[in-house]
Parts: sequence; C-alpha cells; structure tokens
Amino acid sequence: MATLGAVTRFLRRFSALSINPLRVCIVGSGPAGFYTAEKVLKTQEAAQVDVIDRLPTPFGLVRSGVAPDHPETKIVVNQFSRVARHERCSFLGNITLGSAISLPELRELYHVVVLAYGAESDRTLGIPGEDLSGIHSAREFVWWYNGHPDYKNMDPDLINTHTAVILGQGNVALDVARILLRPTEELATTDIAEHALTALRRSSIRKVYLVGRRGPAQAACTAKELREILGIKDLHIHIQESDLLKSPADEEELKNNRIHRRVYELLSKAATTKASLPVGDHRELHFTFFRKPDRFLESEDRPGHVSRVHLEKTCLKGDESGKQIAVGTGEFEDLKCEMVLKSIGYKSVPVDGLPFDHRRGVVPNVRGRVISESSGDSAALEPGLYVCGWLKRGPTGIIGTNLQCAEETVSSISEDLEKGLLQPSAQKPGRDGLLQLLDDRNVRVVPFSGWERIDSEERRFGSLRNKPREKLASWDELLKACSD
Repeated sequence: MATLGAVTRFLRRFSALSINPLRVCIVGSGPAGFYTAEKVLKTQEAAQVDVIDRLPTPFGLVRSGVAPDHPETKIVVNQFSRVARHERCSFLGNITLGSAISLPELRELYHVVVLAYGAESDRTLGIPGEDLSGIHSAREFVWWYNGHPDYKNMDPDLINTHTAVILGQGNVALDVARILLRPTEELATTDIAEHALTALRRSSIRKVYLVGRRGPAQAACTAKELREILGIKDLHIHIQESDLLKSPADEEELKNNRIHRRVYELLSKAATTKASLPVGDHRELHFTFFRKPDRFLESEDRPGHVSRVHLEKTCLKGDESGKQIAVGTGEFEDLKCEMVLKSIGYKSVPVDGLPFDHRRGVVPNVRGRVISESSGDSAALEPGLYVCGWLKRGPTGIIGTNLQCAEETVSSISEDLEKGLLQPSAQKPGRDGLLQLLDDRNVRVVPFSGWERIDSEERRFGSLRNKPREKLASWDELLKACSD
C-alpha cells in the first residue's frame, strides 16, 4: 500500500480548488452510517458526504441481520436509499478499511471521518470445548441464512442434528430459534437465502433449548419477538412453572420495567397453556432458565464434535448497584445436543490508528468524539475523528436507537466546527482523492448505481420463486451483477 506521501501529493493537486466544502467520510453503511449521513447533510448545507463499506451492498445489518420473516423492519432501506441518492452524498462499496485504505489516509483526505462500521466479530465464552465442531455464533448463523457473502459456505449440519442449544435469550436468540422451528413453507416466501432454505427443508431439528443465566423476569427479549415465536403453529412450548416463582427483588424489577413485565406475562401464560400433542412429528421449544455453560463435551461417536453442554445451575444475587446477577451454585447438569449457537453478543474490531477499549469492545469517546489513546486522564481528542453506532456505545439497541446516537455525534461535529476545532478552510481532496488512490491500487469501487443493478437482479430472481428477492450470496455473483 502506498504511504501518506501519496495523499500529500493529492493535497497539493487539489489545493487549487476554489470551492472547498466540508468533506465527510463515514465508514459503514448500516443504520448508524446512513443516519449520520442524513443528519450531516441536513445540518451542514455545503458538506459532501461519502459513505464507504467493505461490502458491495449497503445497509449493513438491515440486509444481513434482520430476520427474513421481518420485512416490515427493512422498509427503512427506502429512507437510506434517498440519502445515498442525494446530490451531495455517495455510497462507495467494496472498500475495506485497513487494507484498501488506512485510517490515517482517510483522515488526510477528509475534514471529518466518522467510524460506524459496527461489530463484525463475536464475544467468546472462554470455556473448555468452545472450539468443537457444531458450535457456532448466532451472528455466523444469521449471516448464513441472510445470504452474507462471507458465510455462504458455512454449511451448518442440520441433517444430523435433532437438538440445538441456543445460549442466550435476547432477540437474536429468538430470531435464530424461530428460523430453525418455523415451517419452511412460511419461510419460502421471504428473502431468506436459497442455500439456507434448502438446508432447513432437510433439517432434522425437533428440539431447541433457549438457555439463560437469569430468570424469566430478566429475559432480554422484547414482547413482540416472544409473541411471534410462541405463535408458531404446532410448536410445543416447555417452561418449568417453578422457574416462574418471583422473589421480592423480581417483583420490584417487574414493577419498574414494562417490557420485562409483559415478557414475564407471556412466558407465564405459555407455561400454563397445555396444547394437545399433534399426530406425528412435532417440534419443541424449551425455555431453560437459571443455567450457565461451564464447558462443552465431545461426542464419543463423532470425535471433535459437540455432544453435550455442561451447565451450572445459577441463582440471583443483588450486586452493589442493586441489579440482580447470576452466580453459580456448584450444581451441574448435562444437556444433550448436536449443535450449539452462542447468542452472547457481537464484538467490534479495531483498525490500525484507532484508539480502542478492548475490554468494552468500543472506541473511547465523548459524545462521539474519539479520545486519543495517549491522552491518559486528560481526555484529549483526536481532531476530526468520530464514532457512531455499536462502535461508539456497544452492540445494544434496535435500528432506531442509531438515530439518536447519530444525532449526538453530528451535534458534536457541528459544535466542533463552531468552536474552530475543525479546519474546513484547509484544502482536502475528499472523494476525488479517495477514488484516485483506490484506482492506483487497483481497488474496484462499487457505486450506488452498482448496488441498484444488484438489487434489480435479486428482485428479478426472487420473482421467479415468488419471493421479494433472491439474494446473490457470493462475492463473485455480487461483483458480476453490479457490472452487468
């Protein structure tokens, strides 16, 4: 890769420009990135905004994270598309930060760089047996069934799996369980990837366990997600009524949290509703509370493959803040399974030149302003460098949470401009300089018009199968479609 000297030459070349708008680069084209772009365009009338992404497709987790049977959640892409088509905005895909271009180079090319690339890795449990085959992260599984090009060949073994254990009870865990248990004829009219639909049609999974460290009063899912999975036809729900007993601390928690209270009510109703067993094959969903994984055990019949999860029973104790946390009791039990999906949280990854809090998995920041790594306790800031979304606050919240997050970051940018902390009068080559550098490095850039060709092709393929779209799920297919 060329050094910053190449950027310096571009700065000299572009210094003769008479018009010098504020040039902003946003890394990441998910909700955090597009909400940030939208707010910058509204608050800075002359700003030119470039949204770059490592994928040739925009929209981040709206495309690769939202479940295929939740099309209403994806409507937000219409709003993001209008932003991308704005005369002062551009989407530039197939650009990987750290390899195609470095962060220091981007900072030389633009007055403002906002990092909004989210969390593309996973938290780990750090317990024995975690590397056995048959154990996957929920993120990998979600990207597989959503047609993410990095995971088309993941190939989870659904044929030889009768029982799957999902560690976690949040919305992502419920999404994964629902996809495993929902009748495939219902999934067939969604935009689920064809390779995943084919595998699910051959699936032998009949039991799914959702395992949580705490109790039903602390379940991390929303009522909407829970209601949806409880409503799957011919699905038998198993909840131990003893788990629903509430302590005074539980009562206090539920009194102060409407969402948790509604979730608890739904679980209680499901536990006491005894459906008659259907004739023939049926599927079961078990909510397993007050358990935490201690280790994964290897199969004797299939060396290297998981066969059981060794669980420790837990109880709840109040911590210093009054929050109830799960602590081990020293009692253990095994749960037989052939597959484990870990839904214990996403994790952001750093790039060279970026301060990073490895413990929390976020970039240290003050209202979106990146704090210098060498600042110690003085909270010195990195001029012109900002964060938004999961990279800023951690992997929490829903799509709409990123709107408020973006507003705060863009407010910080505006304040810094007013205080003279940014230098919009300094000549910066922005988009033209970026494209020239990438061209010199033979990096193929996919503009928004390239995505529109991909989109058109996917919709055309989908119409042949009575689906809203058939996702192109490999890098070759995507790059071929955007150039046809």
